[in-house]
Amino acid sequence: MTALTRPALAALALALTASPAPAETITVTIDKLVFSPASVTARVGDTIEWVNKDAFAHTATVKGGWEVMIPPKSTGKTTLNEAGAVDYFCRFHPNMRGRVAVSP
Repeated sequence: MTALTRPALAALALALTASPAPAETITVTIDKLVFSPASVTARVGDTIEWVNKDAFAHTATVKGGWEVMIPPKSTGKTTLNEAGAVDYFCRFHPNMRGRVAVSP
């Protein structure tokens, strides 16, 4: 092995071991006016997908933040871009509440 290839191999090995975990999709089901699970953990870059089993629309709304419209018998999703914990609710049914804790 020459001196020129060792640094290249070391850099490649470091890149392969230091690569971040692939993004995941985390599913939250809505059934009978309830988010389930009510609390989830995720990482920056993950996607939350809400599956609405109810016959009417819902939202996943963060006050002062994002809002996802979730049509009846359909899905809605968002990709998480910031670390931190957020509480969300359905704008149409404010008693419906959930929480997402996002780590870097």
